[in-house]
Amino acid sequence: MPFGFHKKDYADSPNPPPPGGGNGSSGFFDNNPNRPQNPSIQTPEFRMFRSDTTTQEEIFPPSHPQHHNNNTVTSPISPADSQAPHKKKRLSFLRRGSSSGGPPQTSGSSEHVPTDLISPTAEGSKGEQEDKWEWRASQLGLGGAGNTPTRERSRSRSFSDQGTDKDIQEAIRLHESGDLENSTKLFRQLADPQGANNPLSQVLYGLALRHGWGTAPNSAEAIKYLQAAAANSASIEQEALRAGMKKGGSAKGELVLAIFELGNCFRHGWGTEKDPVAAFNYYQTAANLGDTDAMNETAWCYLNGYGLKKKDKWLAAKYYRLAEENGNKIVGNSWIYKDKYVNPPK
Repeated sequence: MPFGFHKKDYADSPNPPPPGGGNGSSGFFDNNPNRPQNPSIQTPEFRMFRSDTTTQEEIFPPSHPQHHNNNTVTSPISPADSQAPHKKKRLSFLRRGSSSGGPPQTSGSSEHVPTDLISPTAEGSKGEQEDKWEWRASQLGLGGAGNTPTRERSRSRSFSDQGTDKDIQEAIRLHESGDLENSTKLFRQLADPQGANNPLSQVLYGLALRHGWGTAPNSAEAIKYLQAAAANSASIEQEALRAGMKKGGSAKGELVLAIFELGNCFRHGWGTEKDPVAAFNYYQTAANLGDTDAMNETAWCYLNGYGLKKKDKWLAAKYYRLAEENGNKIVGNSWIYKDKYVNPPK
């Protein structure tokens, strides 16, 4: 089961993030690194889950009043949960949606996109298509490995280590209580390539560096840790796919999250030069592995021709609908249901 997070609703926030095509919200951090942060006004809330397509297990820190011996509360996942306004929604990579549209013609090459990148098609079963998209994600994750601070990736540890689980929960508890400095310090320890080398912690520490949560902002260092997370989790997932494991291995959630966040880096120029081609490829790959934020960003790319040879409003509508079907609706997008954008173009 992959890990997930509920992301805090921003309805009451004085600085809500814009919808798709905006700053690319991935869940627990405000993705604008230039926006002044004030933990006393708003501290993003972490909620940790293990999940498959039918159930989810909430993981509570040891100090939480709902903490039990097994640390979990299992409940069925209902599509209505993601649409109810009073509910917090799960991080979108847990939803295994698939657009199965295949990769389009991009506007050029990118040093961040491998030249032998697999090109999934709509052929085959849904499971076969998802395996291809996951292999593509692992190629992207390993493609930038030369710039990462990882140690030997074959020794990467996933979130399944119980001691690491407990430490991550504690870091999340510290974050939610407003102790950002100690929370980030613990994430840094867990992300250390010479220590736990934990992919999930590398994502979280990378985001803390990007946004200055409990530490000085450092976008250049942030992207290194996001690349480390992508490379570590990609290595785990490639081994699982080679072994014939269905639905991937134990690090699929981290891989999808890291790929989406790297797409944000390439789009906005956070710690790297802006790279529209890479941003689109990373967004589209994460979208086809179920990340609804990535679905909206992919739709925005199609709508504006970002990283592509030309705009494609039909495919933009398709990805916007897919995001909406999976609980990530953007207000004012009624045009995506017009007949000419629902029916295949002639």
